[in-house]
Amino acid sequence: MAESLGIAGSGAIACGLARAASGPYDVVLWARSNGSAERACERLEETATVVTELADLGNCRIVVEAIAEEAPAKHALYGRLTEVLADDALVATTTSSLSVADLAAASGRPERFGALHVFNPVEKMKLVELSFPDQASTETRRRFHDFCESLGKTAVEVPDAAGFVVNRLLFPYLFDAVRLLERNGIEPAAIDTCMQLGAGHPMGPLALLDFVGLDVAAAIGESIGAQVPDRVRQLIAEGRLGRKAGAGFYEY
Repeated sequence: MAESLGIAGSGAIACGLARAASGPYDVVLWARSNGSAERACERLEETATVVTELADLGNCRIVVEAIAEEAPAKHALYGRLTEVLADDALVATTTSSLSVADLAAASGRPERFGALHVFNPVEKMKLVELSFPDQASTETRRRFHDFCESLGKTAVEVPDAAGFVVNRLLFPYLFDAVRLLERNGIEPAAIDTCMQLGAGHPMGPLALLDFVGLDVAAAIGESIGAQVPDRVRQLIAEGRLGRKAGAGFYEY
């Protein structure tokens, strides 16, 4: 029988991770409402068991938290997980911007906690940025590395710093592309085509911002101390959050 993997959350990252892990693991995904559970079921197409009771994660040896990038919400969820998980279960977070040390302390099990930063779309992106609090045991680090390997991912340990490595370098570049657009009035498609064909990028910076979600991009920018361009804030105010909203820099 395959080991059970718990995923707390039902958004794009949570569902992507569930699909990626459905081969080596029996995946149990927790959604906080019936509506969220229905949407997750449509995305997962029976690759995971979707539940709305947190207690249904109780037999999982590893539970990955993949909810919104809001520390209070994550802290509250960890408190609830403490009541249902075995003492030796591992807990991970998919955060890309919050303090791993802070989240580990809130989990009540810092020696068995880690950050597991996967990238969207999870099934296709090979990298996982792993980050650990100082208290994490050698066994915890090994088990998380083994977990990434079981998913066919390449794990790289990175410091506990907002944005880790990828986002810390990526988002200043993305925001510079927006400022270039603001200064020169160049079309988004022109900038994206230049970076795709001239720099070999699979997706241009403005299309990538739409893919990430402009609200998410702004939150990451604020967390790493990058200046968020006015154009991004204007689009957010207009409800043009990117692909998920049907409009951003582009229409979808």
